[in-house]
Amino acid sequence: MDRRTFLAVATAAAGAGVALVPGNAAAADGLPALVQRYLDRALAAGSPSVICGVIRGRHTYVKGAAAASPVPDGRTVFQLGSITKTLTATALARAVREGRTRLDAPLVLPARFRVPRKGPRRITLADLATHTSGLPSLPPNLLAGADPYDPYAHYTLDDLAAGLRKTTLSTEPGKVHAYSNLGFGLLGQALAFDDVDAMLRRQVAAPLGLVDTTTTLRPDMASRKAVGHLEGEPVPDWRDHVLSAAGTSMYSTADDMVRFLNAQLRPGRSPLRDAIELTQRPRFTVDRTLRLGLGWHLSSLPGGRTMTWHNGGTGGFSTCAAFIRESATAVVMMVNTFSEETGTAARPVDALTMSLLGELDKS
Repeated sequence: MDRRTFLAVATAAAGAGVALVPGNAAAADGLPALVQRYLDRALAAGSPSVICGVIRGRHTYVKGAAAASPVPDGRTVFQLGSITKTLTATALARAVREGRTRLDAPLVLPARFRVPRKGPRRITLADLATHTSGLPSLPPNLLAGADPYDPYAHYTLDDLAAGLRKTTLSTEPGKVHAYSNLGFGLLGQALAFDDVDAMLRRQVAAPLGLVDTTTTLRPDMASRKAVGHLEGEPVPDWRDHVLSAAGTSMYSTADDMVRFLNAQLRPGRSPLRDAIELTQRPRFTVDRTLRLGLGWHLSSLPGGRTMTWHNGGTGGFSTCAAFIRESATAVVMMVNTFSEETGTAARPVDALTMSLLGELDKS
């Protein structure tokens, strides 16, 4: 893949969509063997290493594999990508539940950040959280001069202000679903201007016990971080301060994501119960199989069940998390390589995550 193509694909919409993969019959030889088969498939698809976390009822299981050492475990650090949007949406939902804002509140930023308009209604926070704002995927001035292997690192708040002055909406807010990293980046800035990363730690990660979910690598995290890859070659991590609420620079681990998914399956046991329930409530219908909550994608399954999911990726990592509350099952898979979907196939990490979830749901 040439540098220009990689830059456009990698920054545009990691997590924008996925083809659903039907589950097969449940494995008869136990959870470890079932998970191992999926780890082997991930390695066969080109991942240098992979970690998978599973919840089935009251049981959790985390296992890693690698083409060569080191083999990741539950504390190995990966870049999370757009799954971060579900944390940002949780911060929004918490603010709503605590009376600090409303879902129908208009997007408000400091005066020098011109919020674009189209039609009579202003962009609301709910529009941003459901990708129905009409905003483009990226600011129009992001890619000019960007490093293809670290495309957000150069972008400043001054750049964002300039970019918003050049931004037009493709549709009126609230009308059409179009995935937007810019939209979620602005949502983070609306919730905590120039303090987004600390806000996500205080409002979401800390209450849920997500000790390694942060945009800032501590020394102990750096020592256990997987190296990202593109087409078999090591690449640097993405860095971003301005649009980080979209998931451009967040780190996490399988252990943290299993904790996060446990809270999604059983909100009543979580300190963020009301906020989590609000994020999973359908707010926008895309088509007969897909609806949007706040941050989460809600896909209809046979029998009336719902698969709730989000995927993500940065320049060297790909991730997917999905769960089915009706069967108390969840899967997260993280690999240290960039990948992309095609016109006919989902990314391997997405297909494997959802296929494994389908098997667990039927077991």
